[in-house]
Amino acid sequence: MHPEPTTIAVSGAEFGWGSSGKLNAVLSALRNRSRTPLRFIGLASGLGRPLLADQPVGPWHDLPDTVPELRAGVQEITRTQHVQAALVVLDGPVATALENAGVPTVFVDSLPFMWSEGDRDALPLNATVYCAQQCLDLPPECRDVLASVPTLRWVEAVIDTPPPVPPGRSAAARPYRTALVSLGGLRSPYLADWTSYPRVVVPAALAALAAHGVARAHLAGNLPAALTDRLTHHAPASLELTTGALSPSAFLSELAHCDVLLTSPGLTTLLEAGRLQVPTVCLPPQNLSQIFNGRFHAQAAGADVRATWPDDVFSEGEALTLRAKGEDHALALIYDGIGAAASDGGRTAATLRDRILDALQRSAAVTDWGALTTAVGTGGAAQVADALLEILPA
Repeated sequence: MHPEPTTIAVSGAEFGWGSSGKLNAVLSALRNRSRTPLRFIGLASGLGRPLLADQPVGPWHDLPDTVPELRAGVQEITRTQHVQAALVVLDGPVATALENAGVPTVFVDSLPFMWSEGDRDALPLNATVYCAQQCLDLPPECRDVLASVPTLRWVEAVIDTPPPVPPGRSAAARPYRTALVSLGGLRSPYLADWTSYPRVVVPAALAALAAHGVARAHLAGNLPAALTDRLTHHAPASLELTTGALSPSAFLSELAHCDVLLTSPGLTTLLEAGRLQVPTVCLPPQNLSQIFNGRFHAQAAGADVRATWPDDVFSEGEALTLRAKGEDHALALIYDGIGAAASDGGRTAATLRDRILDALQRSAAVTDWGALTTAVGTGGAAQVADALLEILPA
């Protein structure tokens, strides 16, 4: 007789695609490492479900927004589905609800450098295993929060296994002729109008690539067709452009074969690019964590390969100061500024075009595009998978 599969609930934060990318990497590692059959059911993660299409996750269960209803919903789902363990990336309330329902949970915190005392209540500090991803620097205000986690376990970068690096890949592969422009998941539960960011940034990025001599580019992200057509209608005639969202494996393949990546600074994307030694320029940040990510990337690269927002959109220093009150205070400043920039008649986009072009030119000074990834390691998916296998019932 075949043993009954062990049921594991999985969930990622409804905030871009980073969480689902990490879930994809860990699920692949779990399926390779487990000696017994596993069954995966999904909780929430509506934005990221397409990224998990190649994983055997099902059924998916939507969850309510309010805390009491969330707890009741998780309690009912875990009971009826016979859930025996859970894997959650960055969604603190769901992880807490699972633990309260008696489900041992591995929580993956890929942004441990973000938190302050104002975020303590939103974090599942008593998770069965709390996996924090290694980072270049841990600000002082984060240390007390993490020090209070009894099961804290540091892990390396949680990223997918990449395709082979194409022959001839090196930092000296100049000039750039092909580019990948990545905007990630783009949506956030706090955003009234998530199209503001691409409406400002996409025209600026395409104009900068053309001015730099790039001949072909692919625009990736969850952009609806109508918005994509609007954003690319006036793209430079010299730039051969393709568009469309990419699965995790297709994204890595596209990344491996481009000459340069322009990306909003999501950490998973930066680490994947570093593993493949792809020259990478950061577009302006979409949110608070991307301020840190862009700075880490530039620090590791040894050159300021970022295009930042003008101060009249928002000041990064002010955003970092506001975060002491909690992430939501900093996000309000960031989102208000980007929203206003999208309505200024193209003034900010013109400034960004010049800043992106400057960053592309500064990228010539970088000799090691994998420095950030090397610093934090690449074995995190397997390490998180092992942590989960350790807590499964015998």
